[in-house]
Parts: sequence; C-alpha cells; structure tokens
Amino acid sequence: MTNLYSELDSHNKQLPRPDRVLTIGAHPDDAEFGAGGTLAKWASDGTHVTMLVISDGSKGTWDPSIGHEELVALRAAEQRAAATSLGAEEIVMLEHTDGELVNSLELRTELCYWIRSTRPDVIFTHDPWKKYMLHPDHRAAGMAAIDAIVAARDHLFFPEQLTGELEKYRPSAVCLWSADELDHWEDITQSFDTKVEALLEHSTQGPTTMGDAQTDGEASAAFVGRLRSRAADMGMTPKFALAEAFKRITP
Repeated sequence: MTNLYSELDSHNKQLPRPDRVLTIGAHPDDAEFGAGGTLAKWASDGTHVTMLVISDGSKGTWDPSIGHEELVALRAAEQRAAATSLGAEEIVMLEHTDGELVNSLELRTELCYWIRSTRPDVIFTHDPWKKYMLHPDHRAAGMAAIDAIVAARDHLFFPEQLTGELEKYRPSAVCLWSADELDHWEDITQSFDTKVEALLEHSTQGPTTMGDAQTDGEASAAFVGRLRSRAADMGMTPKFALAEAFKRITP
C-alpha cells in the first residue's frame, strides 16, 4: 500500500553521498554540533557543502568585555575557519540579530531563495518540534527552514524569485538534528576528529557550550570525551562506532 505521507517514513539506511548539501543553522556552530561529522565525511568525497547561518551570533558570549561589533566579527571569522575545516565550499551569513529570530514571511522568503539558488540534495537544520527546546532562535530557524522548503518546491510561492535563472526546487531529503524521534543515522567514525576540529574553531563558544575547551588540554579532552560518548550512543542502533542521528523527512 502506497504511503501518502512519505514525510513520515522511517529511514534507517545511510544516504548515498549527495552532490550538494545545505545547512540552515540559527547560529555559528549549530551545524557543526548537529551534523559536522556527516558534512565532513561527504565533503571529503566531493559533496559541495553550503553552510547558511541566519543570525549574526551577537549574543553568544558571557564575556562583558567583548563589544557587539567585535563579537559579530569574531563569530563570522570562526564560522569561516570551521567551514574550511569541514571542507565546506560556501558560507552564507544572513546577519539577522541573534536572539531575535522570528519565523517571519521575510525570513521564509530569504531561505526559499537560498534553497532554490543552491539546489541541495539534502538539507540539514534544527528540529522545530523538539520538546522543551528553550532557545527561541532554534525553534524559529527550524520552522522557517521547514516552511521555506515547502515554498521552494512550488512555483506559486514567491514567484518573483523565478523571473530570472532560479527555478522551483525540491530536495531529496531533510535531516533534522537534535530531534526527539530519530530514524536516520550516518556513520562518522572516520570524520569525528574533523567535526571536533571544526567545533574548536569556535573559540568564543568555549565557556558557553564547550566546557572551556579552549582554555587547556584537560578541558579540551573532557569536551571531546563528551562528544565521543554521545556519538557512540548514537551509533548503537545502526551498530556504527560513532554516528550522528537525525529525523529524516522526505519533502
């Protein structure tokens, strides 16, 4: 019997290496935490990776001595370095104000444009339905991304985008990181170290999300140990040594 709701299908096999991938993250470092190992694995085999960051990262510090403009510049530089570590070829920084993201028609239009422009086979983003997700930017970014994916596939959404070279576009798969209901796993055993390398480029986030991993070897080892333990737990279901896990949707 044909499933009319293919977005609800279970997908427990690894995806074939896609030609093009787009990540949509609320902040610098979100995609690295959520899918960095998978991105590095595919990029090393020739996948064109575009990393889109919606916010300017301007709230992401506990250091009162760092000013707004300085922090924005630092986080953008860290994102570029992290993307280079992963092998990403393109970075898009939309520079919306950190902490104030809203799933607006304006943001949906922007994301629809980039989906149609980059034409990814696979899109990675936040799971907007995750229970008890506190960060409003993560909720807003995930829902805006989902709404933009629906818009991008139909020509009557934002038709002004289609007057030039752009065409409507539908990706093959959407993978949501930090999801409650996991049904897709990617083996990152060989790319785990690259994921760590990319995350450590985000040195301003050491105190906030990485247990001061930027300060000394002991703290760094503890952070890497936590990442490895989580990746090992995720790998138990598909029997990978280390894995990243997602909710996969067929749009």
